[in-house]
Amino acid sequence: MAAIDCGTNSIRLLVADLPDPAAGPGAPLVDLSRRMEIVRLGQGVDKTGRLAPEAIERTRVALAAYAAEIGKLGADRVRMCATSASRDASNAGDFRAMVERTLGVAPEVVTGDEEARLSFTGAVRGLPADAREPYLVIDIGGGSTEFVVGTRSGGVEAAISVDIGCVRMTERHLLGDPPGLDEIAAAQADITEAADRALEAVPGRKAATLVGLAGSVTTVVAIAEGLTEYEPGRIHHARVSYDAVAEVTADLLAKTREQRLAIPVMHPGRADVIGAGALVLRTIMERAGMSAVVASEHDILDGIAWSLLPSPS
Repeated sequence: MAAIDCGTNSIRLLVADLPDPAAGPGAPLVDLSRRMEIVRLGQGVDKTGRLAPEAIERTRVALAAYAAEIGKLGADRVRMCATSASRDASNAGDFRAMVERTLGVAPEVVTGDEEARLSFTGAVRGLPADAREPYLVIDIGGGSTEFVVGTRSGGVEAAISVDIGCVRMTERHLLGDPPGLDEIAAAQADITEAADRALEAVPGRKAATLVGLAGSVTTVVAIAEGLTEYEPGRIHHARVSYDAVAEVTADLLAKTREQRLAIPVMHPGRADVIGAGALVLRTIMERAGMSAVVASEHDILDGIAWSLLPSPS
């Protein structure tokens, strides 16, 4: 099976063998390939309402490489989900046509609710036994952040998507290098308003465990853990305190882009938006009253792959 998640900032591929249904609900995916490219599909979309031609072209180049990988590994089922930027854009038809030409299947521009369900499914499978339910899963993307509350057995109980992604907040507020205190305050006010609304809607403050997904969270956790290189195995299910997240966030917001690029675990394509992503995470933890976050390397991409599991006959 091949799953592709095309977000506002990155496009990711997972090719995996799904477990035999007889192996039980805890059996993991068998990863054959995981890849990620920063393509910034949502470049400028918050301001213009359109996908930039150069952003569509960057996405096409990455997608062509993914199509070759899918063919080489012989995946017989492919699902591509596109999220925030392609939901918002007035020229989404250009993007869809490009994907069909390049990949041979149409992208599914999923709703916020479906995005949330897929993220939750990917995140909670395999959580350690000491992660108490119910869970609040937050997926911090480039254009939006999903808030999902649920349990392992009952699935999603409530979900909401709000427009406080790391790219959107950077382009809207954090324009300085490093951003000024007034810019940070404006971003935090924006994030706080949306986070309070989301936490009331789901309701997130009743959750026992906060689970954080996507590159902003895993990068903050890698920095907090003092890693000298990006090690998914050490990041996956790492538990990091609010105080550590707050310290990393303050440090990132005080650095220039060049200084952030020098951080060993920093992906070059994330250096200009990681301050906003960290600020989203810190603010959500504050507003939800969470003392720690559990990072997950498994997210919507894994949820897309699990959705391809054949239904029992």
